[in-house]
Amino acid sequence: MAQPTTSHVSRLRRVLRWLLAIVLVLLLAAGATAGWWLYQHRGDPVPDGTPARPGPVSVHPSISPVPSDAPQPTARGVAAALRGPLRDRALGTLTGQVSDPLTGKILWKQKAGDARTPASNAKILTASAALLALPHDARITTRVVLDSDGTAVIVGAGDPTLTSIDRADGSFYSDPARIADLADQIKRSGRTVTGVAVDDSAFDGPDMQKRWDRRDIEGGDIAPLSALMVDGARVKPTEEYSPRSTESAKDAGRALADALGVHATVTERKAPGGADEIAAVQSAPLTVRVGDMMRFSDNVLAEFLAMEISTAQGGPMSIEAGTEAVLSTLRKNSFDVSDVTLVDSSGLSYDDKVPAATLDEVMAAAAGDGHPLMRSLLDSLPVARGTGTLADRFDPEATAGAGWVRAKTGTLTGVSSLTGIVQTVDGRVLSFALMSGGTSPADARPALDALAGALRDCGCRS
Repeated sequence: MAQPTTSHVSRLRRVLRWLLAIVLVLLLAAGATAGWWLYQHRGDPVPDGTPARPGPVSVHPSISPVPSDAPQPTARGVAAALRGPLRDRALGTLTGQVSDPLTGKILWKQKAGDARTPASNAKILTASAALLALPHDARITTRVVLDSDGTAVIVGAGDPTLTSIDRADGSFYSDPARIADLADQIKRSGRTVTGVAVDDSAFDGPDMQKRWDRRDIEGGDIAPLSALMVDGARVKPTEEYSPRSTESAKDAGRALADALGVHATVTERKAPGGADEIAAVQSAPLTVRVGDMMRFSDNVLAEFLAMEISTAQGGPMSIEAGTEAVLSTLRKNSFDVSDVTLVDSSGLSYDDKVPAATLDEVMAAAAGDGHPLMRSLLDSLPVARGTGTLADRFDPEATAGAGWVRAKTGTLTGVSSLTGIVQTVDGRVLSFALMSGGTSPADARPALDALAGALRDCGCRS
């Protein structure tokens, strides 16, 4: 009988490690934050007299910090681990940086100061600024007021997660405000509604950034923005890549009219001052919305999180004001954004420019001790081979890292980026930012995954 080859044994070990990692992800993903990945779980005790059959299992994650005596990675060790994967031509023009969040040391960098198109890695800046500037339990309230002629006016406040779907049918977003709840409140109020109108006057400025491609509306990547939106403007509310609507405010009005049984054309009007409020619903808390935005790389939600910062600081609800609020917040919190250019907060424009050094600095701060308000950013990152935009990446047949890498993806034509954290086999956590350009994302993604996987596989101490 032939003996297994070294490569066969190595692959088998890798697959076994991946399977273990995925089990941990499935059980404990809700509590896995960078550098604090040690968990425990137990089954609920079985009371006396319970029949001998399997009972339900309750998972109780606990968090322990990385031991202070965990072996420290070295710059030489990181360079050695990356040397092989860096030879892959699919990386195109690569810039990047790797750091140790506990010491603050930069362990590897390659043209990290060059400002490059980040694609959706720009959302890391938006999410971080939101967590630094806003209360983590902040919610957005969508109100309905009754005009003197019996028209119910929905007043938009910048919550694109408002949904037309009944609670029993779920939603694309987590714990969203619902049109059905507005309708129920109106019915209980006993007030007579003869028509429905929408008020999106809180929004200020162009509804699309001038460099966005309008073909992306049909492609499901973006929609014309409005203070009042429903289901992120998705035509098919539960489908991630559904085509987007160009009149989402009226879609919200039509959904309310249907729920109320009002058969009249939905109009647009500004809510009159002093009108009676007859219903109101609130969005999920800020941290939940940040999580949805990051895991699914939702461009519409990213823009509104940035605008939420602006309005909280007394500014307008506009795309431009949102980007200014993101950068000013990061600047106030001592991040170097001098070489950052943002024309939107989602990364949809090629005109956005961010150095890998800035992305890594922000990620290291979230994983380290300097900015505890940013800690939940780590929970929002997709898990390799487990969740969000990394669910189908980090194939264990090809690379390590499944279950151990948490990172934000970024993709545009000719642009691929990956920024996040990884726990090494020695238990140390590293932050990284990798930005590839000039090659097909289909080719660049596996090459970037291999770089992050190499960091997972190495103790990086040589």
